[in-house]
Amino acid sequence: MALVTPDTGAPRIFASPLARRLAKEGGLDLLALQGSGPHGRIIERDVKTALERGTPSKAAPLAVAPPADATRKFFEPGSYDEIPHDNVRKAIARRLTEAIQTIPLFYLNVDCEIDALLRLREDYNSAAPLGSDGKPTWKTSVNDYVVKALAIALQRKPEANVTFTPDALLRHKSSDIGVAVSIPGGLVTPIIRNAEAKSVREISDEIKELAARARARKLKPHDYEGGVSAVSNLGMYGIKDFTAVINPPQSTILAVGQGEQRMIVKNGAPIVATMMSVTLSCDHRAVDGALGAELLAEFKHVVEHPAMMFA
Repeated sequence: MALVTPDTGAPRIFASPLARRLAKEGGLDLLALQGSGPHGRIIERDVKTALERGTPSKAAPLAVAPPADATRKFFEPGSYDEIPHDNVRKAIARRLTEAIQTIPLFYLNVDCEIDALLRLREDYNSAAPLGSDGKPTWKTSVNDYVVKALAIALQRKPEANVTFTPDALLRHKSSDIGVAVSIPGGLVTPIIRNAEAKSVREISDEIKELAARARARKLKPHDYEGGVSAVSNLGMYGIKDFTAVINPPQSTILAVGQGEQRMIVKNGAPIVATMMSVTLSCDHRAVDGALGAELLAEFKHVVEHPAMMFA
């Protein structure tokens, strides 16, 4: 946490002595950190986390947003309403600014034919028995299958199932996948742990439960911290394709667009197929171009052969 010292105008940083020593040894600029201690004080954990993530040193400080008054001057007083930032919006702004400024991002796009997946989903959902309320006991979404397919793809391409640190890549045994959930005033990404080992129905139930707790502001840090990759799906809004920003310490994120019928050529003949465009954002420090392309090819293969998800 930093304030401006009235007499000098220099930033006054609130940090523990141990945090200051670790930051100095690691060449880390404390102004680039957001403290998690009492009253925003920077503590040992904040410095160690920043060093692991490769937060910029003094030679490359994070850009600072212009003061609020510098923006207000462009608009007539009374022509707008002010909505103060809550903690969720502040955290989103800080972390995604950090991601854009510190992660060398690149993007890969592919189209997936999902007719087989839609048929399998319809058959699976139709097999659900009715509960005491007369409603089916389960109903899976396309997004549930996307999460499962990404987890399987990461297992089939373990070189991409990694996290970057300044001194090593952490290759994970499980594939923990974040799922972007829209909540009033922001966005959170709860994590499906060991997604490769869970059934589509288990993933579906867990996403619903985590989303409900997210909207009720009842998520715990373990519910949304970590993860190796994530899925952000805007298909339900009619979005064809888009790019998503990686949420550190994750190394990739998959942006999923709407499934729509398109004319394609298959086996030399034009046919109508349901296609879904997906874009993979990659942290080039952990996943280079060829590896990202191989991961996306594995994902496409699983989506187009959805029986693999039930193997």
